[in-house]
Amino acid sequence: MNKAIFLDRDGVINNPRKNYYVYKVGDFVLNRGVTEALKCFQERDYMLIVITNQGGISKGKYTVEDVEGLHAHMVQELAASGIDLTAVYFCPHHNKRENCLCRKPKPLMLEKAIARFDIDPDQSWFIGDKKTDVEAGRQAGVKTIRIRKNQDLRKVINRIS
Repeated sequence: MNKAIFLDRDGVINNPRKNYYVYKVGDFVLNRGVTEALKCFQERDYMLIVITNQGGISKGKYTVEDVEGLHAHMVQELAASGIDLTAVYFCPHHNKRENCLCRKPKPLMLEKAIARFDIDPDQSWFIGDKKTDVEAGRQAGVKTIRIRKNQDLRKVINRIS
């Protein structure tokens, strides 16, 4: 079986700065230490999988195509640093507009990745900056680390074996 590091996007991988809804390539800024931490995890044979709620789609602030374009940019930017993201999962729903099965804290996005990539939850981690990230990880059976929003990701490297 494989092992994975699941990562929230906004506040963990990138800095949402003033705009909570990051969907434009020009607004996408990697957080400090992200490339170094992800390289380290990759060198330890972890798959890297992004799990993100994108409720702005449901609210009409941006489109699925906007998010997919931003994710393509993120994958390309990280690949330029030698980082291979295995997959990116996003929930387009918002809990104030509809009830869905995929929005964190529900674990469906993680469960899909676990099944698809034959991941051992006991050897895997979820890194997030919100309570909903931690709850989703726990429900999926992976270990969790909650960081401060936009924290330097290098500070958690030693916590993951």
